[in-house]
Amino acid sequence: MNRTTLSLIAGTAALAAITGFAVLDTPDAAGSNAARTAAELPVERTSLLCPTPSLSDLAETSYTSFTPVTKGAGSDGKGELQPAAGQSADDKGASKKKAKPVLTQKAPGTPVTGDVSGGDSPALLGTAEGSYAPGWTLQETTEVAAGTGRGLQGVNCTAPDTEFWFPGASTAADRTDYVHLTNPDDSAAVVDVELYGKDGALQTTVGEGITVQPHSSDPVLLSTLTAAKQENLTVHVNVRSGRVAASVQALDDRLGGDWLAAATDPAGGLVLPGIPKDATAVRLIAFTPGDSDADLKVRLASPTGSITPAGNETLHVKAGMTTAVDLGDVTRGEAGSLILTPTDQSVPVVAALRIVRGKGDKQETAFIPAAAAVGRRATSADNSSKGTTLALTAPGRAAKVKVTASAGSDGGTPASKTFTIKAGTAQNVEAPVPSGLKGTYALTVEPLSGGPVYAARTLAAAEGGVSGFTIQTLADDRGMVSVPEADEDLSVLQK
Repeated sequence: MNRTTLSLIAGTAALAAITGFAVLDTPDAAGSNAARTAAELPVERTSLLCPTPSLSDLAETSYTSFTPVTKGAGSDGKGELQPAAGQSADDKGASKKKAKPVLTQKAPGTPVTGDVSGGDSPALLGTAEGSYAPGWTLQETTEVAAGTGRGLQGVNCTAPDTEFWFPGASTAADRTDYVHLTNPDDSAAVVDVELYGKDGALQTTVGEGITVQPHSSDPVLLSTLTAAKQENLTVHVNVRSGRVAASVQALDDRLGGDWLAAATDPAGGLVLPGIPKDATAVRLIAFTPGDSDADLKVRLASPTGSITPAGNETLHVKAGMTTAVDLGDVTRGEAGSLILTPTDQSVPVVAALRIVRGKGDKQETAFIPAAAAVGRRATSADNSSKGTTLALTAPGRAAKVKVTASAGSDGGTPASKTFTIKAGTAQNVEAPVPSGLKGTYALTVEPLSGGPVYAARTLAAAEGGVSGFTIQTLADDRGMVSVPEADEDLSVLQK
């Protein structure tokens, strides 16, 4: 069950408390209820989970928490991060000393930051309530000076769910990939981790029925699940009972590393936004979970329009098999986003890009999963005045977009800009920066009119002569929820 569903239940329960007893009115096409619209209310509770940042003693990790100001959200509540600590089912009723929060949100509209060092930092469980819940965003950013996965690694802390897809993982000899499973609840979760390679499903008996204890996180090394050494894999996390948050940490001996976030749900058409203009190598990894092959048209949205990459006009994805194709320096010095559409029959697929920047021993890697549209509003935390690039894409119709920079974590005044993104284009926009900025800040993206907008944010930081970078896509922050209209109906008590 996702956060929107939970919020809908919470909103309905709140209405029931107000009216005494409420039932949902099912609109009748022939009746007056057909004209009614659901109320849009701020969510009242949000859960976000941050995976264990690194096993390296050289790791330096920062956390940034931000809640945008949301009209109607009230003025009370709290938001905080707690370290994950295992708890057995028998301990649920026992008296426990509550751990000190690692980070506590101070007020909506202003980011809060925290730092940890070394390789023994735990996963974190985050909860925001009241005015801190709508649109709450957490970013985990880690710099690793040397060794496997060196460079900049970043991930949006995610909400718990029951299914995740990760095209772009690997069990190759030079890769060390973990899937991190974090359970926020009071009971254990049971999870299956399935791997799909170029020839289909891999034998992974150890990946079946993995138990993730309450309030704990379990990093599972993919190479322990199968003896196969494959360059390109799709990881499917399926939760049998309970719920978890899942992310893949992909670490390369030569090319640095980053977090691979879950791709958006399987769909016939996909958008992968925010390819850096100086990318030296781009690899597309795709997988279709159904029984039918998928044939996709490949287009690159650039600042001047959509083009078809020479030699990679289409992509054929066999059912149940992971397909990978190297697109080289497909952007040719311009910012871009990849757009996949069915050539004929629409078959659901998942996809991601592996991006490489730099040359020789100065190369670094990041990933771009297929993304959902921004929707009503999306937020990106942990931005700096020099190292941030915001990419916006309008694959269909043109769109008008408002971008707001929050106050800085240590000072600064919010600022906003409005941009028009032409149809079929992808642009790196000059995002606003708070005046008098001190610390880091958040960017909030709000489409005002036009077609769907897709967004991604790149962070860059030099470390030991290597231009480290990490990319996060921006999806709807689900700060608002539609609550169906409810009427008091005491007749249900007689049934």
